Amino acid sequence: MTAKVLIAGSWRDADSVGTFQATNPNTNEKLAADFPISSWADCDAALDAAQQAAREMRKLGPEPIAKFLECYADKIEAAKDALVEAAHAETGLPKSPRLADGELPRTSGQLRAAATSCRSGDWALATIDTAAGIRSCYEPLGPVCVFGPNNFPFAFGSVSGGDFAAAIAAGNPVIGKANSSHPETTRLFAELALAAAEETAMPRAIVQLIYRTGHADGERLVSDPRVGATGYTGSRSAGLKLKAAADAAGKPIYLELSSVNPVVLLPGALAARGTEIVDEFLTSALMGTGQFCTNPGVVLAIAGEQTDQFIESVKERFGAAPAGTLLSPAVAVSLKSSVQQLCDFGAKLLVGGGEVEAGRCAMANTLLTASGKQFLGDPEGFQTEAFGNASLIVVADDLDELCNVIASLEGNLTGCIYSDPAGGDDAAYEQVAFELTPKVGRVLNDKMPTGVAVSAAMNHGGPFPATGHPGFTAVGVPGSLLRFAKLTSFDNVRPGRLPVLLADKNPTGTTPRRIDGVWTTGDVG
Repeated sequence: MTAKVLIAGSWRDADSVGTFQATNPNTNEKLAADFPISSWADCDAALDAAQQAAREMRKLGPEPIAKFLECYADKIEAAKDALVEAAHAETGLPKSPRLADGELPRTSGQLRAAATSCRSGDWALATIDTAAGIRSCYEPLGPVCVFGPNNFPFAFGSVSGGDFAAAIAAGNPVIGKANSSHPETTRLFAELALAAAEETAMPRAIVQLIYRTGHADGERLVSDPRVGATGYTGSRSAGLKLKAAADAAGKPIYLELSSVNPVVLLPGALAARGTEIVDEFLTSALMGTGQFCTNPGVVLAIAGEQTDQFIESVKERFGAAPAGTLLSPAVAVSLKSSVQQLCDFGAKLLVGGGEVEAGRCAMANTLLTASGKQFLGDPEGFQTEAFGNASLIVVADDLDELCNVIASLEGNLTGCIYSDPAGGDDAAYEQVAFELTPKVGRVLNDKMPTGVAVSAAMNHGGPFPATGHPGFTAVGVPGSLLRFAKLTSFDNVRPGRLPVLLADKNPTGTTPRRIDGVWTTGDVG
């Protein structure tokens, strides 16, 4: 029996052009459930329903939406066991601590954080100019399409993750496009979301779900006039095709595409605590089999005895550590191809590589090296993202060459600099940071990049191709909500016609508003 799609508040048979099955990466065997590949008719119906839901949501105000998000978070926690079992079967990710103790509480937590911001209105950046008689704030943009990734089935899921939470909290309905790696997990989330919508009397089309479309229909979906914006996390090639379609139609699309997340190891850091850095790098590079968007894919160092010792230690540790399970056969094939491309560009394979393991989605932990001169000869090629348990160490002759390598980097989510804790690398740090900071969305000192804290100060974004827009974050409330909103200015509008957030009286008594150039929680006048 083929799974049903969720459209307009009802589970119904898809207008299908085919079916697919997920694969258990621990066994390389297809799972039993069949899922539909939807035709444009399903997309069209979902868009119509979402457009009506968007109209209804504009009349609700923040409190009912916040209650929906909180109710949904409660239901996710109550369904923990079923969600963890489904995600483990479809992704191979460990039940504990990864899914049950890490990703699931993060998912419910960010839904509650989004509810708090929705209720507060702090995300809307209310601005009041009494002299000019002009007031402005951010408002809902319209239906949002969310394409979830394969590596975080809960926290970045298309109907459960950060994009979903931000879009809903900003007042928009969501059409979720499940990742083909974990359709059953996504279906379970959608069931819970629909139950929460019914329990809190929300528009039934606040959440809709389709599992897969053809490429042409996906591009048509993100560019449709009824869409407000799209959030996408996935491969660069697929994302750029969606971006081209959305851009041609003038539709915002927020992409997370690829990132090698450079880690710079200055000589004083290696001399002071090289063994600790080896441990930290090993943990970071192999955590989750390297399938984090912030995985340290490129390490940059300066030639010398300490660097040689670091490389040799990492080589030994990579070779001795068991290889984890990759998310899917497609990820395994892609990883093998990327490693081969790096070797073709001239990288030296120190350990790993080889064939994908039989009977399981896995490949040996892989470490490669290249010189700074090689890297500068083909920076694009050497920045090929090897998504999985593989990293490249680039060794520069001196600080100047190291800085030239950094200057040649594409945009990344993160950039780390390890330096002498006693200050011996301070002068070098200034040069390195000057080159690195414009290339990344998050700068770290003396720690590896893996993991993204759910903090209002967090930026999970960066210059292209890390993301499509360098000024926005996918993690961190309230900032993440602004991707799915439009700025509206009210010029000489009568007091009784203004949004409550722009009234003279602060509607909550605690919402920060910029009144005549000063941020305050007070009332006008």
